[in-house]
Amino acid sequence: MNSQLRPFWRKYFGFNWKFGLFLILIVCIPRFMLVLNANSSGNYGYIGLVMTISAIAPFIFLSRQGRKEIGISKVGQYRWLFIAFAAGLIASLVLYVVGQGLYGSSYANWYNYIGKSYKIPQGISGNDKLILFAIMAITGMIFSPIGEELFFRGIVHSSFASSVGDKKASIVDGSAFALTHISHFGLVFINNKWDFFAIPTIIWVLGMFLVSLLFFKCRQNSGSIVGAIVCHAAFNLGMIYCIFYMI
Repeated sequence: MNSQLRPFWRKYFGFNWKFGLFLILIVCIPRFMLVLNANSSGNYGYIGLVMTISAIAPFIFLSRQGRKEIGISKVGQYRWLFIAFAAGLIASLVLYVVGQGLYGSSYANWYNYIGKSYKIPQGISGNDKLILFAIMAITGMIFSPIGEELFFRGIVHSSFASSVGDKKASIVDGSAFALTHISHFGLVFINNKWDFFAIPTIIWVLGMFLVSLLFFKCRQNSGSIVGAIVCHAAFNLGMIYCIFYMI
């Protein structure tokens, strides 16, 4: 019973939806507040800490069997890693096209607002821009894909799936993922004041929810959480490329 959890945690939790909700509350709410604070202060140092906590949560709470159950295992279908990478890139480009088509270069365009945090200097040379892009791309393809996928498509999804099944669990982890990203775009800090873009936020949240479902599909079909991480990494690569070279 509850063999997915380490013996210590079995005294306090079952591996079920209540445990999944507990994880969402203790990680997503502090993360939401920290990202909002980072957007206003310009200090994003604590975001890396949140991603680290998200990444190590399965190793803190789960037994070896539990980690295998959430997808920390060998890839079963390697061709799905290529499919996942392509799908992630395409999804990022679709979101770019939608944002550009509806909102152009305004801050109501999610990529444009997120790009503000990258602090790309005006008049930067092509070579220096490429170096900065490479740094941002490598960082973006490692930290949040590993942290978020081990957390959302990993331990949170499987906790809910044990109670309600994969389909409903995907809706739950996708919703948590999408709503958490309102702190990245939706509640915006522009010209030293807070604002809220209602319709763009709805579109952004829907986009994040749909890519969340895509990430889980890649995990499911590859037979490993690696599939979700690869798809997420490709999505971030595409988003960062759009911010640097297409906006």
